[in-house]
Amino acid sequence: MSVMKPQISSSFSYETQEEVLDIPHRSKPLLIGIPKEIAFQENRIGLIPDAVGVLVANGHEVMVESGAGEGSRYSDHDYAEAGARIIFEKEEVYKCPILVKTAPPVEADLPFLQMHQIIISPLHLSALKKELVEKLMAKKITALAIENIKDENQNYPILRSMGEIAGSAVMLIAGQYLSNFNQGKGVLLGGISGVPPTKVVIIGADIIGEFATRNALALGASVKVFDNNVSRLQRLQNNLGQRVWTSVLEPKILAKQLKTCEVAVGALRNEIGRAPIVVTEEMVAAMRPGSIIIDVAIDRGGCFETSELTNHEHPVITKHNVIHYGVPNIPSGFARTASQAISNVLMPLLIQVGDMGGLEEIIWQQAHLREGIYLYKGALTDFYISEKFQLKFTDLNLLIASRS
Repeated sequence: MSVMKPQISSSFSYETQEEVLDIPHRSKPLLIGIPKEIAFQENRIGLIPDAVGVLVANGHEVMVESGAGEGSRYSDHDYAEAGARIIFEKEEVYKCPILVKTAPPVEADLPFLQMHQIIISPLHLSALKKELVEKLMAKKITALAIENIKDENQNYPILRSMGEIAGSAVMLIAGQYLSNFNQGKGVLLGGISGVPPTKVVIIGADIIGEFATRNALALGASVKVFDNNVSRLQRLQNNLGQRVWTSVLEPKILAKQLKTCEVAVGALRNEIGRAPIVVTEEMVAAMRPGSIIIDVAIDRGGCFETSELTNHEHPVITKHNVIHYGVPNIPSGFARTASQAISNVLMPLLIQVGDMGGLEEIIWQQAHLREGIYLYKGALTDFYISEKFQLKFTDLNLLIASRS
């Protein structure tokens, strides 16, 4: 029986075929606008003059609204010397395709925002309103939350820097409001020889809790740290290089320690969504009169049931004879340091955006940046916001994968 031999087409070739690669787009110059902030008593600015100089040297154009840097003690002259264009009409700055802000978009921004604009700014979940999100979606905005920007090591560089500032500032704030001049108990934070040390309870052992603990210990206070994650407590001990009183979040133990403390710091956050409420109103009511609560997690809803959002002009309220400090952007009170830290992250990112041909291209190439996007061309890509406001959620990975 004859065997049929396979027939090879005359057009067949054993030559190696070219590999098809995803070639990045060519670099393009960016037009970046930095408006003067009007919300949340915001003093920071997203790009300091030195960073603007680097961007301009790389072929990009930066437009700065007159007075935008005053809160951080940078003058229009500083920015002009760095190569920025100083603009006196707010609407002209808002015409830039990319806006860099240090406060979240607010209602007052909406008339100036352009269709298909890119906004790089913080996202304060506790102050976010459904109507604002819907209007941003209608304008097909792409929005990047700077606190959710990840680097290649899966860390949050801006969140960490702001956490270091907030954690360091917490004890300065506590000391201020414990004094007689601010209706406090008249207690010196830390104490002195022969006087028992001030008792501080810190809830949350992440970066804010760690720096708050460092400063409280340095002042001589007695510190007790709670967290719902044993690994974080272990890491805190290792980073401090000394033993500290720690405990998991057991309500009875926490309530007992809160009763006798002068300062309670809330720095507990969930990775995604609202901060967990771990201190009830009943626990607060049992605290000593004149003691102070500083809820650093207030930008994500707060972890004290009695916390309320306040601001730098009116930073405290009193409930159950306990002072509550609920300012969501503590780093704005140390604006120059905070601006330098933010700029250190945003300047290299913007250079990469330009080199890769745009934000769409960089989030295609670098998946770790996608977590910071909560709006993509008008589509809501943050699941927590969609659940909170009952708005349609779209998976960003699917949008990126389906790009033309």
